[in-house]
Amino acid sequence: MKANFKINHLRSGGLITNYFCTSQCKHCLYASSPHWKKDYITKEILHSNLEKVKSMGCVSLHIGGGEPFLNLDALKQSLEIFKELQTQVEYVETNSSWFKNKETAHKILYSLKKQGLSTLLISISPFHNEFIPFYKIKGVIDACRNCGVNTFLWAEEFLHDLNKFDPNTTHSLTEYEKYFGNNYLQNIPKRYWVTFRGRALKTYAPFMEMKDLSTLLSLNKGSCSELLDTSHFHIDLFGNYLPGLCSGLAIQGDDLGSIIQPEKYKVLSALLSSGITGLLDLASIKYGFTPQDEYVSKCELCFNIRKYLVVDQKLNLPDLQPVEYYQQI
Repeated sequence: MKANFKINHLRSGGLITNYFCTSQCKHCLYASSPHWKKDYITKEILHSNLEKVKSMGCVSLHIGGGEPFLNLDALKQSLEIFKELQTQVEYVETNSSWFKNKETAHKILYSLKKQGLSTLLISISPFHNEFIPFYKIKGVIDACRNCGVNTFLWAEEFLHDLNKFDPNTTHSLTEYEKYFGNNYLQNIPKRYWVTFRGRALKTYAPFMEMKDLSTLLSLNKGSCSELLDTSHFHIDLFGNYLPGLCSGLAIQGDDLGSIIQPEKYKVLSALLSSGITGLLDLASIKYGFTPQDEYVSKCELCFNIRKYLVVDQKLNLPDLQPVEYYQQI
């Protein structure tokens, strides 16, 4: 066991205001979708989140989801609290599903700008276009320019691709493959940052080389040290700290800065002490998990174990949160 495992300092991260989303993108790290409960971060939890991250050295966050614009009043309140606690909002993410027309978009953006919104990250990709017509994205970009809100187009290079289709409706990834070639989906990660966890793991597993279990374990000995990385963390509406880019793993916000107790955080402790082998041993011996013969990565094995513990064994562990993530993915 890594005896002194604790998060002492936070570098850069984001706030997840809600997991509910109008889209169900095939690359989504946090498995957001329309099927989540419509929970949104409360004033009390946001205060607690911001006070905690500030106390640990992080004075700015981005705001994302889910889709933060699905509760405008709550988003405005969140921006007010950021101002009150003197925490900078780097940008707010959106998929533009809320766009109806120029007039209402201007009204929304001006009201948010008054509360401190300076930059909007606008999601642009074939994944999003399966759910969001391109005219909405273009409408939000134009509205931002008219209202003096900066834009961060993620990723701008996909504007070329989306422009090849009717902007007034959605388009499947199959349509993109028919137009651009059979390798279109497979080549997206070469153009656009895709983390092979969350829903992207299932989407891209067919393109990845399978490894037999013994080989996989031998290639991934030792601690999963990425759990200690604080360069891109998230903290969510339930007060969970989500380490690195490992969606579905969590540390309760109150435990940040303190040694993480192995009795409380069994899964994290196993991963930190012995890596994926430690987690497999825990799940097999204590909970009866039976692994497959092959996996594409240690992350796939890790996810399969964690989903088994939550969905099949119906465990509600503090380090496997939120539980709904495992039910939605």
